[in-house]
Amino acid sequence: MASQPADERRRSIRIQHELPVAYRSVGGFLSDWATDISRGGLFINTRKPLAVGTPVRILLQLPEGQRPVAIEGRVARVLEPGNAVNAAPGMGVEFTDLDGPKRRELESWVERLRRALEPD
Repeated sequence: MASQPADERRRSIRIQHELPVAYRSVGGFLSDWATDISRGGLFINTRKPLAVGTPVRILLQLPEGQRPVAIEGRVARVLEPGNAVNAAPGMGVEFTDLDGPKRRELESWVERLRRALEPD
C-alpha cells in the first residue's frame, strides 16, 4: 500500500499565523516564532532545529489567554537551513499531552482564528 503525502495525513486544519513561542528541551530554554499552528502541533521557525524525536516543553501564549499554556511535544520533522524545497527552516512539533482544558483552549483559539481568516 502506498503511503499518503504528509498533507493528506494531517488530522486537523492548519492556520498560518505568527505567534511567539518559548520551548525547553534537554539542552536549554529557547524562544522563536511559531508560524503554522493546528490542534495537533505547530511549526517553529528556527535556524537551529532540534533533532527529530526530541521531547520539548512548549510555552504558548495565545492571544486573549490569561497565562501561557504549557504543552509537551516532540519534534516530528525538521527543515534545515538551505533546504531543497526553499522553505523556512525550522521544526514541526507534534503535541503529545493535550489534556481536556488545554485542548479546548487551543481548539477554540484555532477555530476563532480560522473563521477570522476565511474570505467573506
